Amino acid sequence: MKNSYFLSQPHQPFFVLSFLNAVVFMFFFALFAKGIISSKIEPAIYHLYSIVYLVFTPAFFGFLFTTFPKFLATPPIEKVVYLTIFIPFAIGSLFFLLGSLFFQSMASFFIFFTLIGHALGVNILRKIYKNSKSEDKFDTLWILIFMSFGVLSHLLFYIGYLFNINGLIKFSVEISIYLYLFMVGFGVAQRMVPFFSDATGIKNRNILKVLTVLLILHVVLDTVIPHLSFVVDFILVYLIGNEILNWQLPFPNKNPLLWILHLALFWIPVAFLFSGISNFISLFWEVKFLFLDIHILMLGFLTTILIGFGTRVTLGHSKSPLKADIWAKILFFWTQVVVITRIVTSLIFSFGWNFLFWFDISITVWLVLFGVWSYRFLKLLIFGKEESLKNID
Repeated sequence: MKNSYFLSQPHQPFFVLSFLNAVVFMFFFALFAKGIISSKIEPAIYHLYSIVYLVFTPAFFGFLFTTFPKFLATPPIEKVVYLTIFIPFAIGSLFFLLGSLFFQSMASFFIFFTLIGHALGVNILRKIYKNSKSEDKFDTLWILIFMSFGVLSHLLFYIGYLFNINGLIKFSVEISIYLYLFMVGFGVAQRMVPFFSDATGIKNRNILKVLTVLLILHVVLDTVIPHLSFVVDFILVYLIGNEILNWQLPFPNKNPLLWILHLALFWIPVAFLFSGISNFISLFWEVKFLFLDIHILMLGFLTTILIGFGTRVTLGHSKSPLKADIWAKILFFWTQVVVITRIVTSLIFSFGWNFLFWFDISITVWLVLFGVWSYRFLKLLIFGKEESLKNID
């Protein structure tokens, strides 16, 4: 354990857990949804919890435990500290899956177990922020706020799940999607992507404040009257689209490690445009789009940028050349296949046609994406390059 390269940097165990969970939990979701295997947890609830808190959340911690000290000019997080957060997520992931297969009460207990790990992880970030003497703490404060929304949504989900309060679960999901997952991803992206790209444009320093207010309104409207949030969606299309254009990102770009990040950002206004249109139609004509709006945002933006940042961080911190090989390029293009197949699935469902074929395809391309990424990069995360292994005491 002491000499393990795998545990030598915080992003490594968390990224491994996140990407393996992306494959395992989606594979079992497909089996549950199609009735091939019986689940002790309602498949939609299983899917929501596993993706939000067992796939994206460990990835966030892996990234932020690595970058927060750099952002705030503080010493790196000690191994014993980040392992105390990794262990609850690893154990919680295993027993949440086992609970869904065998004992629902087991899943309930380990949701709480993972929630405690989540809260303690955010508290570590809070202490780093508090102890920092850096003069520029604006972006990190907002990222910390958005991570705290994640703990709030996790707590509300747990209470709703424990007492079977569907309305509370739905409210927690709204918070987790818009005020947690999206805003953590955007908060990090607006700080790092223009910097990586040597962009010459100007960032609006108040954009995070404005988006937070609008997204709180989005959540409230959608909770009070489902689909009424379309009013906010169209405002978000303009504000976010205009903000990204003002950064003057050099797109198209020949560097795959950059254009994949740019492409992820451009999906944001597209996602809110689809959200506005689909919510408007659903409100007045009761057409169902099978969560089209959420999936475009989570796949188009968040999954794309996760693959982009995950690849960049894995290469950079394993002392590998910061260059995308043919596998990485294929994976970057494949992320867009994942998005498009999911859009097609929702649109076919909205027409009332048989969508099961495309449902299977959308899950398959997700499994291929994370499976191939794991095959290509997990070795670097676990073992590193040979020269890195020689430097481990």
